[in-house]
Amino acid sequence: MTEENRNLILAFSLSMLVLFGWFYFVDRPRMEAEQTKLQTMPQTPDPASHPISGLPNSSGIPQPGTAPANLTPAPAAEAAGAVVGRADMLARAPRIHIVNGQVHGSISLQGGRLDDLTLATYRETVSPDSPEIVLLSPAGTAEPYYAEYGFVASDGAKVPVPDNQTLWSGDVTQVLRPGAPVTMHWDNGAGLKFTRVYEVDAHYLFTITEKVENSGAAPVSLMPYGLVSRHYTPQVSGYYILHEGMLGVLDGTLNEITYEKIRKAPSAKINSKGGWLGITDKYWLVSLIPDQQADFTGSFSYTPLGARDRYQTDYLRSAVTIAPGQSTEITSRLFAGAKKVSLIDTYADKYSITLFDRTIDWGWFYFLTKPLFVVIDWFYGLTGNFGIAIILLTVSVKAAFFPLANKSYVAMSRMKKLQPLMLEIREKFADDKARQQQEMMDLYKREKANPLSGCLPMLVQIPVFFSLYKVLFVTIEMRHSPFFGWINDLAAPDPTTLFNLLGLIPWTPPGFLMIGLWPIMMGVSMWMQQRLNPAPADPVQEKVFMWMPVFFTFLLGTFPAGLVIYWTVNNLLSILQQSVIMKREGAEISFRW
Repeated sequence: MTEENRNLILAFSLSMLVLFGWFYFVDRPRMEAEQTKLQTMPQTPDPASHPISGLPNSSGIPQPGTAPANLTPAPAAEAAGAVVGRADMLARAPRIHIVNGQVHGSISLQGGRLDDLTLATYRETVSPDSPEIVLLSPAGTAEPYYAEYGFVASDGAKVPVPDNQTLWSGDVTQVLRPGAPVTMHWDNGAGLKFTRVYEVDAHYLFTITEKVENSGAAPVSLMPYGLVSRHYTPQVSGYYILHEGMLGVLDGTLNEITYEKIRKAPSAKINSKGGWLGITDKYWLVSLIPDQQADFTGSFSYTPLGARDRYQTDYLRSAVTIAPGQSTEITSRLFAGAKKVSLIDTYADKYSITLFDRTIDWGWFYFLTKPLFVVIDWFYGLTGNFGIAIILLTVSVKAAFFPLANKSYVAMSRMKKLQPLMLEIREKFADDKARQQQEMMDLYKREKANPLSGCLPMLVQIPVFFSLYKVLFVTIEMRHSPFFGWINDLAAPDPTTLFNLLGLIPWTPPGFLMIGLWPIMMGVSMWMQQRLNPAPADPVQEKVFMWMPVFFTFLLGTFPAGLVIYWTVNNLLSILQQSVIMKREGAEISFRW
């Protein structure tokens, strides 16, 4: 085997190990370990709490000119209590209900928190009868997750401000709908009257307007805040290509902080003007969006709660002074829902939210992944089926790369015509490998043939392949999106498997044996394409490539079905294109059996 062939095989093998082996040997064990940890984690009480702690004095009031170290609730101030069922906890406080067609939920008049939200159009499984996705839940339940807004005093005085125990006055017969805001009030009994107005649009954007009126005799300085707090560690996908955890754009820079990272470095603070910050899951997001013209300090923090974890993102704005007889008004926004691409982009443009589209993890290759989604979504608008849209994308990609692929297939056709001469050289110089290779090189030069041309079509597809993988993996539009037949979720692997005879045997094989019909068709099409090509000059190289269809069949068995469909259709189009070119070049169209 020549040095060139040895290097080629080595480079290809290492690339496959790096790109694909990571999932089996790094991500997979990490996911299993994380799941085991979450399953065995003891459940401890998670009571309601006051929004501020870490303050520079024991009274809990910030010193003049300083901001709280963070807005995380103080564990010492929390009242211990048993974990309560979600429905029971929701019934413990008066609530104003939310209905807009996209979400169901309520706002608690105790604390004024948005802590009850389910997504009306998204289910836990593909079954339409499965429960709605639960996004927010109140403190005291097994998985508290909520958003809160308010004020802290900034002048060192013990100014009473509403906290999580404050019972606001409001009409519980109100229903928060688009175009129908709800209002709640609280008077601190010391000259300050607080009014909070919630609005919701037709999707997932809440607008919170807070008004403070000062009827006292002295001016009051207050610092507005907003927070998103999650009192448990969620089960994450565990893939290195997807960020789940805390994120935000502060001072014009995207910050992505995983749960693991924040546990090691429990706090981070960044001063910013405009931007946003929150907590993201794979498909869902809860994000604070302050006034984009306001200065604030954004914080990411972690605080252990016994055996459990509490994660929080919050912002603290500069102090506003309210003179006697005057009032102030602060408007903020909150996104709480599904990360639909068109919706996120609309909000980013409408409210000039800096880099808000980065709430979707497009990755380093944003310039390729997002345009790829735009093309697929456009085809979906024409066909109403994302599977067909992926096929049309495949055809479009083939058309875009046609000149390059055409040149490559012409070279391969010439290689196939040279097979008899190559065989003759091998037999003539069977005992002199150096001379054999030299004669081969001379033959290639004379006939203007490239022995590596067969790899080129595959190489040019790799960026598109991985970008499509990213799109299928991170965009909610693909979630639970059916194709035809047995494929009811293009973002999930093919649910069938050869190893239980496509469901005839009542046995569920381990993940690496879940080789469905589409992966098998992909492997067969890849094998056919390979057999159509001329045999590699080196026997060792030929054996390596011979096992590639088998390797890719098992590998893609765990990949989203939409990606396997793309690869299969791409192979079939390549076979058709190559056959036409071979016929035009006068090469024999035959498969090497």
